[in-house]
Amino acid sequence: MSLLSLRGITKRYPGVTALDAVDLDVEAGAVHALIGENGAGKSTLLKVIAGATQPDEGSLLAEGTPVSIKTPRDALRRGITVIYQELALVPYLGADANIFLGMEPAHGGLLDRRGMWRLAGEALRSLGLTIDPSTPAARLSVAQQQLVELARALVRDARLIALDEPTATLTPHEVDHLFKQVQRLKGQGVGIIFVSHRLDEVRSIADTVTVLRDGERVWTGRASEKSDADLIRAMVGRAVEYERQPPGRAPEERPLLEVRNLTRTPRFHDISFTLRRGEIVGLAGLVGAGRTDVARALGGVDRWDSGELWLGGQPYRPRAPRDAIARGVVYFPEDRKRDGLILGMLVRENVTLPVLRQVSRAGVVRRDAEGEMAQEAVEGVDLRPPEIERGVRTLSGGNQQKVVLAKGLLAHADVLVFDEPTRGVDVGAKVELHRQIRALADQGKAVLVISSELPEILALADRVVVLREGHLAGELDRAGVTAERLMTLAVSTT
Repeated sequence: MSLLSLRGITKRYPGVTALDAVDLDVEAGAVHALIGENGAGKSTLLKVIAGATQPDEGSLLAEGTPVSIKTPRDALRRGITVIYQELALVPYLGADANIFLGMEPAHGGLLDRRGMWRLAGEALRSLGLTIDPSTPAARLSVAQQQLVELARALVRDARLIALDEPTATLTPHEVDHLFKQVQRLKGQGVGIIFVSHRLDEVRSIADTVTVLRDGERVWTGRASEKSDADLIRAMVGRAVEYERQPPGRAPEERPLLEVRNLTRTPRFHDISFTLRRGEIVGLAGLVGAGRTDVARALGGVDRWDSGELWLGGQPYRPRAPRDAIARGVVYFPEDRKRDGLILGMLVRENVTLPVLRQVSRAGVVRRDAEGEMAQEAVEGVDLRPPEIERGVRTLSGGNQQKVVLAKGLLAHADVLVFDEPTRGVDVGAKVELHRQIRALADQGKAVLVISSELPEILALADRVVVLREGHLAGELDRAGVTAERLMTLAVSTT
């Protein structure tokens, strides 16, 4: 008998059916993977399970008995915990206070801080995390914060834990550690829902896989029953090849952007490379190699200590992103929610932020001009649906990324710096973004792409600049780049 069963779950929003008669069974002591494109309904389904969203139709059964989960508190009482991709920790509270938030131990009406510290430490150590439990969450890595959330689930005696894209920002070592904890929880009889776009991870961790497409469940079974191509076809309704983008126009000989001995101690040292119009350059390396730090310097987000930047043959030293945009350089940040969007604003308002002067008169925004410009921009990046009056907070991760892209493209920049442009994006949308990036280079843009995924670098780049521990490790051209050569530069110290 299933730990939790969903039958005929349907959820409608104005103009869209997010879930359409979805069935799902989660077994005790098993991992059930949930895959599908952005907008397929995965997040909505998790919210139904967590009690954060109420379905319009359908029912939930716990071990065969109908249950009502009207609020997140109802879900917690039934042993259901959802750990979202955007972690729900209070940054300046200790790990122990976060673990016991809302259920703090007390004696005689007084908070038992010593007991909370001790119990939190036991839960963390059981997950292989040996830290002082009073350490503020803000000082922990993303991987450590995830383990704090898992520890919170453990002290609440969770019987079902849903993990939403838990590996999106983790290193391979951190992924291995997380998977060991998942296997341990599975051995204790906990049911796990695992949401991911990474099919290799799904195959390694999941007992059962469910594919959602356009709010419908289109397949459930063991991952070994289908090839990657079959699973991708099920997700997108068509065959999608994660192929190497063909070379575009021949790049100009003269560099548009020159990076000369750029240094920001201790982040990176003596970095030199060039970007030319019509070319995509990949910036590769292991996590911590300094890729994002270099990109932020190019985009005017961070200062540097020494070295030079030259743009179009002129010195270039942006003091803020607005300076970079004014010179024709746009940085697309890795963390779209923190650095790329204002979540409390509409799609229209986010998209036109870089060009407010163009849609304003006497300091007042002309709403009709702003709306026309935003509409054209979101249609140009294939936002689905292209609703500019919708709150950007309500969009799926893939659609939020498209809003960031639309916003940057409105600046009509010549240099585009993409930092993990397809993070948290499904396979179909990833291929689409690759083609858009290739098209931008073919229009004469100079493009720099950072990615932690080797296949993405290999698919996109005309040249690859490799960093290792903050230093330039080497450069590979299109004909000479292979995964083996790239990784050798990234890890070898000889």
